[in-house]
Amino acid sequence: MNLIFDAHAHYDDAAFDADREQLLSSLPDKGICCVMNAAVDIKTSVFGIEYSEKYPFIYTTVGYHPQNADLAPDGYLDSLRDFAKHEKVKAIGEIGLDYHYDDGPDREIQLKIVTEQILLANELDLPIVFHDRDAHADTLELLKKHKPKGLVHCFSGSVEMLKEIMKLGLSISLGGVVTFKNARVPLEVAEAVPLDRLLLETDAPYMTPVPFRGKRCDSSMITYTAERIAQIKGISVEELLTATRDNAYNLYGIDKNSI
Repeated sequence: MNLIFDAHAHYDDAAFDADREQLLSSLPDKGICCVMNAAVDIKTSVFGIEYSEKYPFIYTTVGYHPQNADLAPDGYLDSLRDFAKHEKVKAIGEIGLDYHYDDGPDREIQLKIVTEQILLANELDLPIVFHDRDAHADTLELLKKHKPKGLVHCFSGSVEMLKEIMKLGLSISLGGVVTFKNARVPLEVAEAVPLDRLLLETDAPYMTPVPFRGKRCDSSMITYTAERIAQIKGISVEELLTATRDNAYNLYGIDKNSI
């Protein structure tokens, strides 16, 4: 039975150019029921739509990543609005704030672009997929102000921040970082997050779990993340995978009987 819903992956990435079709075709046989491909700009939004049409188990987001905020062209919101009419576009994302890099887009630009996309998601009644890296305070301020529905992906905040996110009705997804040797806070979050607000992701080809660190990540490796979180929460892997799969179906508005 296919129980794995990878809530966030980037199969448009060049890391998959050599064997993308072979890999994607193999995923259902490895227990994957669905993959949400996360766009980061117009090009990857188009990719996600094209591949969602090619593979029944692939769905997609459309949006501009904060590291691409300064590249968003005039009229980009109109493009996203048009893309969102497609039946397999299920969220606006990957959007958010990333203050990690000194040479990244100015914070003012990031805040402008992400705010516009949150408002678009609210207008279209779609969830957002939010990226927060070293921007916790501004992230919470934005989410509290605009109250979107959706997901904070690859959640990197504290348990205290998790509680604020939960108050807003949002969900979080966790990935391979919970398997890392120094993963203290992520494990505290994994224990604290209510099971009905948790999704699993790979962020493929990134965030590869132990024991594959240093290699390309793909959706089949999510089992290692699931095993670690199930251990922390004191439940079976099957129970965790079933719950996180159903949470993803609900968050993204996917009828599991249609797949």
